[in-house]
Amino acid sequence: MSKVPDLESLRLLVLVGELGSLGGAATRLGIAQPSASKRLSTLERRLGLVLVDRTRRGSRLTSAGHMVSGWAQLVLDDVGALLTGAEALRSKRDAELRVAASMTVAEYLMPTWIGELRQTRPDLYVGLQVTNSEHVRELLHDGAVEMGFVESPRAPVGLSQRVVARDRLIVVVVPDHPWARRRKPLHVRELSATPIVVRERGSGTRETLDHALRRAGAEEARPLLELGSAAAVRGSVIAGAGPAVLSELAVGGDLAEGRLVPVEVEGVDLRRSLRAVWPAGRHLAGPAAELLAVAVHRARRTGHRHRPTRADAPVADGPGSRRPLPR
Repeated sequence: MSKVPDLESLRLLVLVGELGSLGGAATRLGIAQPSASKRLSTLERRLGLVLVDRTRRGSRLTSAGHMVSGWAQLVLDDVGALLTGAEALRSKRDAELRVAASMTVAEYLMPTWIGELRQTRPDLYVGLQVTNSEHVRELLHDGAVEMGFVESPRAPVGLSQRVVARDRLIVVVVPDHPWARRRKPLHVRELSATPIVVRERGSGTRETLDHALRRAGAEEARPLLELGSAAAVRGSVIAGAGPAVLSELAVGGDLAEGRLVPVEVEGVDLRRSLRAVWPAGRHLAGPAAELLAVAVHRARRTGHRHRPTRADAPVADGPGSRRPLPR
C-alpha cells in the first residue's frame, strides 16, 4: 500500500479538526459516515499514526492529528493554487489584478474587500495567492503579483507600503484551562516560558509574536505544536492541545460563543499593523489602487482606522477609481 495519502482523505481530516465531528465532516464532503470512518482509518494506517480520537461526544484530533492537519492544509492550498493556475492557462485568461495575501488577511478581510471592489467592477478577475507573509514578499520581488498584504511587525525592506488596518494578537485557552480562571494578568515571561500552539516560521502571526516577546525582554515562543494555518491552530486549542496566540480576527466568534477564553498578558504589546505592499518606486494604478482604497475605507468604517504618516507611500488613482484615497 502506498504511503502517499489521497487528497480527499486530507480534506476529511482538516474538516474533522474544524468541525469536531466525523459526521459533520462527512456531510460537508457528501459521503456516508461509515465511508468517512474507513477513509480516516486508511489514512492512519498509511501514515502509521493515530490522528483522531473517536468518542460518543464527537471526534477530536490527537496531537499528531493537529500537526498532520496543519501540513495537510498547506498541501490542499498548493493544490488549489495549481488548479486555479491550470484553469487560467486553459482559458487563456490573465488576471487583471494579481494579489498575494497572508493567511489571516486572506481569510478574514480579503473576501469583503474583493466583494466591495466588484460592486463597481463586476467583470474584474482577481488572481489571489494565499500564503504566509514571507512568501508574499518573495512573490512581489519575483514579479508574480502586483501587490500584496502582509501582517509582519516591520515594514518590508525594498517595498513600498501602506498601513491599511490594525489588528491585535490575543492569548486564548479553553474555558477549563487554569489560565482562564486567573484573577491577575499573565506575565510576559510566563507566556514565553510556556509551550504554546503557534503558526509556522515565516507567518506574520509568528513573526509578530516573537518580535513582541523580544522587545519585552523575554524569550521567543516555545512551540508545543507548529501548524500551517490559523484554522488549524484554533482547532487544536479548542481540542485542548494548549494555549495559543492568534489574531482577534480569527477567534472573535469563538470568544463570543464561549468556546475560547482570552487571557490578559502584561508587559508585552501584541498590537500589529496590516500592510499593503508593492514594488518600490512603482505607483499603484487601476484595480490595484482601487483595492487599496477599499481596504483603507473599510478599516475606517469598522473602527480599525489608521492615521497616515510620512512613511506611507503615495498612490495614484487609476482610471475608473470612484474612491479618493485618504490623506
